[in-house]
Amino acid sequence: MSTSSLIQIDTSRLHQHIHELSQIGKIGDTGVCRLALSKEDREGVELVKQWMEEAGMEAHIDPFANLIGKLRGRNPDAPVLMLGSHIDSQPYGGRFDGAIGVLGAIEVVQTLVESGQAPECDIEVVAFCDEEGCRFNKGLFGVRGMTGKLEENELERTDKNGVTRREALIQFGCDPVNFENYVFQEERIGTFLELHIEQGPVLEALNEPIGIVTGISGPLWLTVEMTGFAGHAGSVPMSMRHDALLGSAKIIVALNELVQQVPNAPTVGTVGSLTVFPDSRNIIPEKVSFTIDLRDINLSRRNALETELLSVIENVSREHGLTYTIREDTNSEPRYCAGWIMQSLREEAGELGISPPELMSGPFHDSLAMSHVCDYGMIFVRCLEGISHNPKEYASPDDISLGTELLYRTARRIALGNPGSQT
Repeated sequence: MSTSSLIQIDTSRLHQHIHELSQIGKIGDTGVCRLALSKEDREGVELVKQWMEEAGMEAHIDPFANLIGKLRGRNPDAPVLMLGSHIDSQPYGGRFDGAIGVLGAIEVVQTLVESGQAPECDIEVVAFCDEEGCRFNKGLFGVRGMTGKLEENELERTDKNGVTRREALIQFGCDPVNFENYVFQEERIGTFLELHIEQGPVLEALNEPIGIVTGISGPLWLTVEMTGFAGHAGSVPMSMRHDALLGSAKIIVALNELVQQVPNAPTVGTVGSLTVFPDSRNIIPEKVSFTIDLRDINLSRRNALETELLSVIENVSREHGLTYTIREDTNSEPRYCAGWIMQSLREEAGELGISPPELMSGPFHDSLAMSHVCDYGMIFVRCLEGISHNPKEYASPDDISLGTELLYRTARRIALGNPGSQT
């Protein structure tokens, strides 16, 4: 019997939803720009809210701009089964990142409802606000808001146009004043499941359509500002310069070398944004700001690399007569998936006649924040050449359908009160 003959979800409906959502904020033929708290994000939320209601859920937007759909279970006191991801995108993003996790979760609930299976617990489907973090340089906003983990002054963060997150929330239709009355109920959520594209090349290299996630690397985000002294590019001798860009370049190269010290380790380091002042071809750069993204599944190794990197920054600054500041934007430890959920995924995959490989996640996801309040599990879907955060991002309908089917079967197992051994 083929795997496709065992699929119980409505694949046509799922892929129609994926297509329709991709038209909001569409760029080019296949790209998406749906920045958090933008008008495109609001339009997407309204469309997804409509689909939640059509699936039989009650839906609302919470103070943190999270869209939440609820299917009531027989026992309102039982811990909630939560499914979901996000629908905001990078400025030059693809159709599948986050979206398949939300739309797949809606399909899970709609399939349960249409099959007449009443869950024991409430099921909530969430489209979390601002997972990406690209607009305000701080991700996982909605999920951290929901779980009571927001940091001081987050609402005063600004985007590149000077709009604060507070202003963006108000424009979106949320009132930050309501934050004061919000208290996260400990142990309200029992389990969180997230379906997501892999955003890497491992599954494709293994020729496997889906995978079971073992854990998520902990991201460290820093913003470094180097300050030197501007001067005429033609008259200041090289030995007398205080070139902030030259110093920054040395640090960037050093980061690349540091993260490759341990062969085959999953450590990665990236500088993805850099600004230069005064930004003129014939003026020595006086001030340079750049971001650092450092990740590893091994926290002690990541911490050791951070220490080495800070030493490099200090030595380079001294060598070139520069001063510097370092702002920590994000610092999360690696988090591992619950063993009992992974076992449930394995067993349900076996019923489909497949044995998905198990792999870690380098990118962070909403699951990273959820892991601090409940057990979590993730399913990865293969994506073409590992491309993500790019309009060329692609996952096949068959692979997405298979991942959603595994999500459905695992969610049904938990929601109907038969999760297996929780060890």
